[in-house]
Amino acid sequence: MGSFDFEDLPDDSPKIVKLAYHVEAILKLLGEDTNREGLLKTPTRVAKAIEFLTSGSRNGNEESGNGIEKLLSSAVFTHEYDEMVLVKDIEFYSLCEHHLLPMYGKVHIAYIPNGKVVGLSKIPRLVDVFARRLQVQERLTTEIRNALQTYLDPKGAAVMIQAHHMCMMVRGVQKQQSTTMTVALSGDFLTDLKTREEFMLMALHKA
Repeated sequence: MGSFDFEDLPDDSPKIVKLAYHVEAILKLLGEDTNREGLLKTPTRVAKAIEFLTSGSRNGNEESGNGIEKLLSSAVFTHEYDEMVLVKDIEFYSLCEHHLLPMYGKVHIAYIPNGKVVGLSKIPRLVDVFARRLQVQERLTTEIRNALQTYLDPKGAAVMIQAHHMCMMVRGVQKQQSTTMTVALSGDFLTDLKTREEFMLMALHKA
């Protein structure tokens, strides 16, 4: 499951051409002259950007599909380590499905192995698969947790997301400094208060 840059997408692919056509129509409805220099390539640029920002749905084949299983199973190793594994401050960028405006922030992910560990680079890749689709933060948090719990079968999984939402910053209430935090837990992180507190402290600690 490789990553790609939206600039690598061919301008003449059927999907890009069709998306660009509709973007151009929107610009015209807004009263813009799509023949002026600054806008000549804008429809294609926007089409390629949208294709890239929603690529997670296709690469992951949805949460229950083979994409997530292939991503994680390709780097799962037998190991008797049974303490918490935490990967924190994973940057993410996504599109809010309500306004198609960006949301961005950091994801902190922990799991307690149950005889299996996963290659560390796969955890940020997992975040990208779910983030690069039309999202809400609450669902993004639980999808990441569910994937870890399903395919690693750990003793517990924990996901915390801290995010800024452009739909709150540039429109609506226009609050620039607000941060939204969501948490999804399973296994020992739910049943063991000490384990849950350790995750929270480690995730929020500034190095």
